[in-house]
Amino acid sequence: MLKNLKIPGLRWWIVALVFGAAVLNYVDRQTLSALAPTIQRDLAMDDRAYANVVNIFLVAYTIAYLISGRIADVMGTRASMVLFVTWWSVANMLTAAAHGVTSLGAYRFALGLGEAGVWPAASKAVSEWFPAKERALAIGFYTMGATIGATVAPYLVIPLATHAYTETMPAVANWLGPGTGWRLAFILTGLAGLIWLVPWLWLYRQPRQSKLITPAELQMIEQSAATENPADSAKANAWSWKQVFLFRGTWLLLLGRLLTDPVWYFYQFWFPKYLSADRHLSQEQLKITWIVYAAAGVGSLLGGWLSGRLVKRGVAPAASRLWIMLGCACLMPLSPFIAQATGLSFTMTLTVCTVFASLAWLINISSLVVDIVPRHSLGTVFSVVATGSTIGGIVMNMLVATMVSGPSTKPAGFLDQAIKTVCGPLLEMVQGQGYAQWFLIMAFLHPVAWLLLKLGNAHRLREEVAA
Repeated sequence: MLKNLKIPGLRWWIVALVFGAAVLNYVDRQTLSALAPTIQRDLAMDDRAYANVVNIFLVAYTIAYLISGRIADVMGTRASMVLFVTWWSVANMLTAAAHGVTSLGAYRFALGLGEAGVWPAASKAVSEWFPAKERALAIGFYTMGATIGATVAPYLVIPLATHAYTETMPAVANWLGPGTGWRLAFILTGLAGLIWLVPWLWLYRQPRQSKLITPAELQMIEQSAATENPADSAKANAWSWKQVFLFRGTWLLLLGRLLTDPVWYFYQFWFPKYLSADRHLSQEQLKITWIVYAAAGVGSLLGGWLSGRLVKRGVAPAASRLWIMLGCACLMPLSPFIAQATGLSFTMTLTVCTVFASLAWLINISSLVVDIVPRHSLGTVFSVVATGSTIGGIVMNMLVATMVSGPSTKPAGFLDQAIKTVCGPLLEMVQGQGYAQWFLIMAFLHPVAWLLLKLGNAHRLREEVAA
């Protein structure tokens, strides 16, 4: 019976699995952020040490981005996703063994090496299974998984961290020792990723190789690929690294993400700390951050749906992405008012608007990569472009840490020294100025990036590739 099983709309089941991987990816990532006050207290970490741990994760993320796309192109979507999910799940479980800043940083470095790979692999899955008119919606859907992961993470891990284990589970408390709750949170969230591998291995194949796809869906996918990408032959050779780095679109999109992704990183890594420090919310009250991540999920889905609607109306895919990104850029000047608002409700309303715009932007700039790059080299180019994201995140972390901490009384670490070499005058300018300075900077990042992409003719890059 199962031999003849066909699943209608199989591509949507596949993207639902990618969605699940994104949920787990961000639950594992946000566990540290959600429990930061507790972990910092248990491990005697100040804000600069916390920033360095986050940056160590992002350094690994950047390194992994450079190679994970090539790994996905060589190994294929199915096998590479297994590698990435297994790696980061095990690394997340090992974080439970951290007993200081150094060991915590080492485990987060390992986590970053695995987590980066899911995104180029996911983009390849979309390019293999979806036509252009559905592509941004599919990317928006699985990216919404990231925001849902960030949304549910506090509700999953904060109760684990605050539970009285010595009273109810003394054996577990004796096994894990001090910090039993947050250690158990890392173990359980990592274990979930290993369970996810079972349905992925059963379901995912290339459309032509899948025994579960219906003939009608296979015909639609293959006809769409032939119509949209006549020059993107399966027999074409993958681009060399030289071709990747000489492609103008690589640098345009990399700079676009370098400028704008730090906004989303800030809301992941620092916004709960901002609410704790400046708005005086307790660890329990920080559950309110679910609103921020829910807004990000809506932005992901709606941003992809809107550009898909434009494609259906005859707008070229790349041009449709830029139109939606323009609308997003126009919302970002609301950012400075977040720090100025007097009431928490108004603060969260403004935050919802900017996070919504930030994620709708991210979906469409990610779709631009899929729109303009040949499928055989998509993973590699996507990875290189995404390094701009992590580099921007690293700089943001140092800026924000300097803004909220003031002069350091400890010797500078290697990350501090490296970034001070490049950004020394800027760091001195914002030192001790508080979060308000960063909210002001965020107002300008997306408008500047949109102008860069527009003036660089990002919407015509596919024509250059075809030529």
